[in-house]
Amino acid sequence: MTEERPPSVDALARSIADVGLPHPLLVDAARAAIAAGVPGSARARAQAAARALLRRVVNATGVLLHTNLGRAPLGATGALGATNLELDLDTGRRGSRRAHAGRLLARAGGAEDALVVNNGAAAVLLALAALAAGRSVVVSRGELVEIGGGFRIPDVLAQSGARLVEVGTTNRTRLADYERALAHDPALILKVHRSNYRITGFTEEVEVAELVRLGRPVVVDLGSGLLDAACPWLAGGPPAWLAGEPAVRQTLATGATLVTFSGDKLLGGPQAGVLAGARVAVEACARHPLARALRPGGLVLGALQEAALAYLRRQGDAIPFWRMATLTVEQLRDRAAALGVGEVVELAAVPGGGTLPGVEIPSAGVAVPGDHSAALRAHEPPVIARVAENRTLCDLRTVDPADDGVVAAALRSAGATA
Repeated sequence: MTEERPPSVDALARSIADVGLPHPLLVDAARAAIAAGVPGSARARAQAAARALLRRVVNATGVLLHTNLGRAPLGATGALGATNLELDLDTGRRGSRRAHAGRLLARAGGAEDALVVNNGAAAVLLALAALAAGRSVVVSRGELVEIGGGFRIPDVLAQSGARLVEVGTTNRTRLADYERALAHDPALILKVHRSNYRITGFTEEVEVAELVRLGRPVVVDLGSGLLDAACPWLAGGPPAWLAGEPAVRQTLATGATLVTFSGDKLLGGPQAGVLAGARVAVEACARHPLARALRPGGLVLGALQEAALAYLRRQGDAIPFWRMATLTVEQLRDRAAALGVGEVVELAAVPGGGTLPGVEIPSAGVAVPGDHSAALRAHEPPVIARVAENRTLCDLRTVDPADDGVVAAALRSAGATA
């Protein structure tokens, strides 16, 4: 009795060409299937590889800045083909990539200058490395935060070459604590906004204006990137759920030397980090060797430029995040009823992305009995929903109206009924 020979890797790969992957990836799937002794699994392996690729999904979770889904959704950008990224069109000589998005963001946020890097942690790292390497930095113990992915402020500070001086306690830090720390001759005082958690009860902290009066530069990591507490880009002014969120313009107006924040949170742009404030401080950061290692590319700067121009034009509707954040519950309820599938329900959306912990935004969507989340993820394009109390919930606050039909089709395809 002769043992059956395994199929040719190339032939097996060609037989699953309709999956749509490049041939080398189909070969990988075929080879893995044959090695596992299950040649028939090649198609499933190739399909799994295709699903793992970066692709568009519909966010129906109700989390406006969903980290797993890329945080702030982006609108169309014009950064296609060649651009004048580092070309001065007037002189024909080499220009600066700081001449575009950074300066526009500075203007929109009331800063003398601004510099863009590749994420928020990079902005903090660069500020500390440029302004405090080899010297002390004073931080309240209640602000030694850890952000997503295990990145901790003490670790970032250590990598910058600065020395940490902790003051106060976890829940209470007073001005006198900072005053005593001046004996360490600190290069600056770092204030970190606790954007992804809250400390309540017996608490005390020192405001930026009080820290400024100590006579040392104050750097504030705002994190979430609200440009102006007045929200002049929104016809109705700031929404109620935004109350108390520190903003770039107001923080700089109180005397902070520099603020750092993310581009893909409340700013509504791409993943980036921004340093904004006094020109001399921004220039020091721009001259530091790390600035080149941390700089973003043209696509990011192009998307940030579009966002900055929308702010300066006071066109909040041009920024997808603000469009979905300011929809009324009535508008969402009408859209939910128009889907024609599921029960129309009122929901509570959240900002997400490590911003405004505990804040809920009234919302609406549809609910269907059972857990259909896996079937929705398998739809094309995938629809990402949430499950609570054995019901699948699709929150329309985070769904672009153009995708309402996709949500309805995905629910029907999954066999979901009201």
